[in-house]
Amino acid sequence: MAYNKPVPVPQGESDFYWEKAKKGELWLRKCNDCNTPYFYPRDISPCCFSKGTDWIQASGKATLFTYGIVQRAPHPGFVDDVPFVTAIVELEEGPKMATNILIENPSFDNLEIGMNLQVVFEDINDELALPKFEPA
Repeated sequence: MAYNKPVPVPQGESDFYWEKAKKGELWLRKCNDCNTPYFYPRDISPCCFSKGTDWIQASGKATLFTYGIVQRAPHPGFVDDVPFVTAIVELEEGPKMATNILIENPSFDNLEIGMNLQVVFEDINDELALPKFEPA
């Protein structure tokens, strides 16, 4: 079945991120001046606006920071997915990122702020894979 949901559009400064995601790896940018990892991937550090940044591989571990259970599809491509979980996770390295939590029976009984999560990747086409998280 074709992927019929909105698709991210890689930009030059995020190409490396998407290449690694397709290989099942989560990478972050890190500011060399203030030693702070950050997400989303961009060339200029959001903490001190330095251009001295590098890529680091993330562990793929995270905790659930906040979430919502979507009951009504926001786009026709999501009709078969409801209910599903949108979330902000806090990566082990520090940054927070928006994602989805993959869990059977999404309910408030099955999700807990602070729960341990692990990254998984959903291939959406030949070029892109989306990082999502599941309970560890």
